[in-house]
Amino acid sequence: MPFLPARGDRLPARCAQLLGGLALFGASIALIVRAELGVMPWTVLEQGLTNAAGLSIGVWSVLIGVLLLAVSMWLGLRPGVGTLLNIVLVGLTIDAVLAVLPPLEGLPLRIGALVLGIALNGVATGAYIGAGLGHGPRDGLVTSLAGRSGRTLRLTRTVVEVSVVVLGVALGGQLGVGTVAFALAIGPLMHFFVPLLDMRRRSV
Repeated sequence: MPFLPARGDRLPARCAQLLGGLALFGASIALIVRAELGVMPWTVLEQGLTNAAGLSIGVWSVLIGVLLLAVSMWLGLRPGVGTLLNIVLVGLTIDAVLAVLPPLEGLPLRIGALVLGIALNGVATGAYIGAGLGHGPRDGLVTSLAGRSGRTLRLTRTVVEVSVVVLGVALGGQLGVGTVAFALAIGPLMHFFVPLLDMRRRSV
């Protein structure tokens, strides 16, 4: 994949969808964090690192993204512009939304935030993947490891995310019903939204 496609490939619209999707992705993570019912696998690790070593969840998201990008490139993955923007923009948006969104009172409101956060994450994932401008660093790592090991993407992702959750919980990250709900819902949401928002397919 080239770092940027040719301008004739609906590049302005794809960049706009990418940026919107990444901002929405970060906001959805912040909503799930504020629900305090359990977070996404990689956010469990980021929370754990925040508890153990300071820095914010968003900063840890950026630092982990840089590390994963380096490993993926070493394994042969070529990043796109979306990969680099994913690393920076998602982390910045997480911290920005957490700074203005206060802790939520009452279980119904927290459940609503969790459900909305998971749904928006599905839309956001479809948007940034559908822009076709590069994997996120976490998806890139899974793709690279699966290619090198000969294992399926599903198995590789499961092993990586279980390992991340175990490490995150050991460091004090929040594992809960939200983590399970996200794991069950994100596959069907991606199955619906990725084809729907695939700009490359719509441009044919």
